[in-house]
Amino acid sequence: MSNVPNLSTNKHLANPGQVTFVYVLLFVAAILIFFLIRFFGEGLTSPPVAETAAATSAAASAAPSKASHLLPQVLVALITIITTARILGAICLRLGQPRVIGEVCAGIALGPSLLGRVAPDVMASLFPTSVSPVLGILAQIGVILYMFLIGLELNSGLLKSKAHVTVAISHASIVAPFLLGSFLALFVFEKYAPAGVSFTSFALFLGVAMSITAFPVLARILTDLQLNQTELGVIALSCAAADDVTAWCLLAFVVGVTQADLYGAIVTIVLTGAYIGLMFGVSRPVLNRLLPDSKESELPVGVTAWVLIAVLASALITEAIGIHAIFGAFLLGAVIPHDSLLARSFRNKLEDVVSILLLPAFFAYTGTRTQIGLLSEWPDWWFCLLIILVATLGKFGGTFVASKFTGLDSRTSASLGILMNTRGLMELIVLNIGLDLGVISPTLFAMMVLMALATTIATTPILRRLLPQTSPVAEPSSVCS
Repeated sequence: MSNVPNLSTNKHLANPGQVTFVYVLLFVAAILIFFLIRFFGEGLTSPPVAETAAATSAAASAAPSKASHLLPQVLVALITIITTARILGAICLRLGQPRVIGEVCAGIALGPSLLGRVAPDVMASLFPTSVSPVLGILAQIGVILYMFLIGLELNSGLLKSKAHVTVAISHASIVAPFLLGSFLALFVFEKYAPAGVSFTSFALFLGVAMSITAFPVLARILTDLQLNQTELGVIALSCAAADDVTAWCLLAFVVGVTQADLYGAIVTIVLTGAYIGLMFGVSRPVLNRLLPDSKESELPVGVTAWVLIAVLASALITEAIGIHAIFGAFLLGAVIPHDSLLARSFRNKLEDVVSILLLPAFFAYTGTRTQIGLLSEWPDWWFCLLIILVATLGKFGGTFVASKFTGLDSRTSASLGILMNTRGLMELIVLNIGLDLGVISPTLFAMMVLMALATTIATTPILRRLLPQTSPVAEPSSVCS
């Protein structure tokens, strides 16, 4: 492990005052740059309805038929999805990739991009239109529970350690790709934006989609490479945790802007801030007093039911506020101490059900909406490559520059830049939200899914080249795969 960067060798870390000054300057500059981009972009027009109607209707789910044997159809679909996901996941593990990559590929393979082209009759038989709404509901429930588990994984103690360094690096890794994504919107808006969407909503969402880091996938990669207990691993997890929290808050703002007028967006932001304050200022202290002693071996009877009710209620509240339900589930998980008996118990109770049954359903649901065939011309593929390049440069560049400024050495900074480029499942969740809101078109959705896959696949092999003493990927044991 001699080649793993040791942060103790970084003797010249910037002092908190310098970091704070540059941090404030960074955000002021980012806001000014985005408004400059918006000034030029508001004069652009999205494609006419006629040009996007065909692609949109192809991605929309048909109304459920009145099939008399819906349950057998759903069971057959789930068996097919889980089997394919496990097979491709196992193949990816042997290739040194996280299992989640194989599961995402399984969802795409079972959709119109592969199975629908090779054997459309088989796809229609396995996934009739009556099954699609059921898969959609299972997928949404799975993602809500998954985000609750991710909230439980967050270790607030990591954020306090070297906070002035990790938060600055994390937010720089958001600001740089956000601005590059917003700038890219100037070039793709007129060709790939849905009809009727405003440039502001489109640019904001594209910026957020470029900014996501998959905290759970990153954690899984660090564990598999036996880096999670190193100083590099700790600072990477700290940055990713801060990145996740910030990105979801930013996404909540974007959804509020997209779903309402300016007044409605302001109301949504105020209500969101109030709810976050309520959860951390009131609910967390109350939970700390009411939680069972961590020394107990199991939760008291009835606690599990009440916690699940709280998860669903929190999801419902944030949905009513005007942000996505998954934010409420994530927030509730985040206010529960990650090392409490409650957190440990729920991770044990839910992980297998979520990771083996519900998340593959989400990947399949995403796969049915991913139509790579929409990228029918070379300009489409060039734009796809451009999106991958911009997303990679934004994440890596922002992280690397901020890391160097805070005093970290080049190898540590490069390693962090590579790790923060991991996107995976979190990116797919954000993209599905954008497609549901009508902010991105099916063609751009397919491009962004490919970007998420490409950037996540590249993480492990590049990190191994940079840190040659890392170990091979092992079988994941958690929902964070």
